[in-house]
Amino acid sequence: MMSAALTPGMAAIVLFGSFFLLLVLRVPVAVSLALACLPVLLFEDRLSPMVLFNEMFKAYNSFILLAVPFFLLTANLMNVGGITDRLVTLSRTMVGNLPGSLAQINVLLSVFFAGISGSSTADAASQGKIFIEAQVKEGYDLSFSIAITAVSAVLAVIIPPSILMVVWGGVLSVSIGALYLAGVIPGLLIGLAQMLTVHAYAKIRKYPTYRRATLREFIAAAAISVPALMTPFIIVGGILLGWFTPTESAAVAVVYAAVLSLLFYREISSQQLWNALLDTGKLAGVALFCVGTASVFGWLLAYYQIPRALLQGVQAWGLGIVGVGFFVAFVFLVVGCFLDAIPAIIIVGTTLQPLTEAVHMHPVSFAIIGIVALAFGLVTPPYGMCLMISCAIAKVRLRYALKDTMIMLVPMLLVLAMLIIWPDIALILPKIVSPEFLK
Repeated sequence: MMSAALTPGMAAIVLFGSFFLLLVLRVPVAVSLALACLPVLLFEDRLSPMVLFNEMFKAYNSFILLAVPFFLLTANLMNVGGITDRLVTLSRTMVGNLPGSLAQINVLLSVFFAGISGSSTADAASQGKIFIEAQVKEGYDLSFSIAITAVSAVLAVIIPPSILMVVWGGVLSVSIGALYLAGVIPGLLIGLAQMLTVHAYAKIRKYPTYRRATLREFIAAAAISVPALMTPFIIVGGILLGWFTPTESAAVAVVYAAVLSLLFYREISSQQLWNALLDTGKLAGVALFCVGTASVFGWLLAYYQIPRALLQGVQAWGLGIVGVGFFVAFVFLVVGCFLDAIPAIIIVGTTLQPLTEAVHMHPVSFAIIGIVALAFGLVTPPYGMCLMISCAIAKVRLRYALKDTMIMLVPMLLVLAMLIIWPDIALILPKIVSPEFLK
């Protein structure tokens, strides 16, 4: 039997070296992953460049991945169909009397939006257009306005339904229903941390506060928003009750959002509908191309048993379950600075899974730690997609809002540390609602 032409160490150097070199040359991430695989496929006699196409095709031949474009379309229909405007009004009646009212509304809207769309980039884009200029006009600092819009957008991949949870469940064979339930409390805790941060900023910088809404105003806003707020209950409840699979739930979310936009609120035109479909196709194409190329990269890591070689060194450190939790969070935080979350799950998640199994970490706890850490990568440079989108809307360079963004990340990191030290926080709802998902 022929031996491999490359050792695990040599293969790792070629793969990661090529990948980071291409990133430095500003080649898109998905393309960099594919091109980094080619030298190994050419050097190795037992492989060929055709492996690139074969493994990409296998990655796409997945029913669960259909949820990605469906959730993106749901978010786009929300933005153009009047749903977001109703949720802004409801948020104002709920937290408009708190210090830094408009920023508080920004955070609460992200919580509502997260329960419907599952896409942080869609959240950052829609709320950036709504809030950044409005906050500046009311006297908020531009850097603060950009930062709070960006960091609140990360809630969309933590609070269910979440595109990252769908990908994680499909790749690592974890119950998506359990992940949905486990993401609720961590997401709400991070949202609360953001609101407390806004409160502190508002007190120090004397940001404006609105009057308290009357009970009648709240009831009126809630009544018109109830149909939109039913979306997460339909999606998650349908999965828990066995009415449909996660992918089918995403399709139901599209139909429901379309009905609300076209028939209930009646604020969407044919041109807006076409634009929503077009934007969804573009975003889904990028996301799924990342899945395909990352799958090939991950396949080569497994072929050369690189994860096993890396984990042998880590296991020698003798870390317990908390130590492994902090190690997992650190790796995902670093990787999230350079890599999109979906390929990071496919490459890093599968690499670290054996280590978490060795210390008997629950797969759902591992997933929540990884997803939360990757979510923070959406606002940390050089990748920081949500921060880049918010800065692009404000027409400033990314470094302009970096200081305030890093300050806002501190309390969010404390919540992540809580989830590592007390992993049962994330498991409370799955244990209560559907303990069978944790088996």
